[in-house]
Amino acid sequence: MEYLLNIVPAIAGGLEITLQIFVITIVLSLPLGILMSIARISRIMPLRKFMGAYIYVMRGTPLMLQILFIYYGLPFIIEGLRLPDFPAAIIAFVFNYAAYFAEIFRGGIQSIDKGQYEGAKVLGMTYVQTMRRIILPQVVKRVLPPVANETINLLKDTSLVYILAMNDILRITRSIVQRDFDTTAFVVAAVFYLFFTFILTKVFTYLEKRYAVYDE
Repeated sequence: MEYLLNIVPAIAGGLEITLQIFVITIVLSLPLGILMSIARISRIMPLRKFMGAYIYVMRGTPLMLQILFIYYGLPFIIEGLRLPDFPAAIIAFVFNYAAYFAEIFRGGIQSIDKGQYEGAKVLGMTYVQTMRRIILPQVVKRVLPPVANETINLLKDTSLVYILAMNDILRITRSIVQRDFDTTAFVVAAVFYLFFTFILTKVFTYLEKRYAVYDE
């Protein structure tokens, strides 16, 4: 028990990095994903093709590879550009998850009946007004389950920053295990991840029930 009480605060110290990456990625990637989804279904073909290719690349390559490319690869492409570890991680996470959210929102937007666009046009609404007032509120309700799934995946993916030697939960846990030759730290780290996953699950369950009430 004494050993457990000693390692829990140390592992908890990695929460700062883990939660910072999680919160910043969610705050930036969700609105960016919405904009990308609109561009993905745009009538402007070059924009639509470019966004389709971008999403394909980001979803088709590992997030770890993207992190390594931004941190180690960019200096070879743009001489003198060497990002610190935290900004490099944030850029990789935001642009990766924005691509996933873009596909989720694209599916949600295309699931809305076209008659609603025509009705909004009759009322004199612009495309932006139609999306903001009519389409997107319905889309949010429909995409909550897949968005919840990606959000939980993001929480777990934050552990990938250990490859940049950032002191997140996983890196601190691994160093404790290697130092003490005891796997108890892995169990403690798992409890931390499960705890936050439980909170996220409860939040999204509440949101889904709240939107379900509006359908009745």
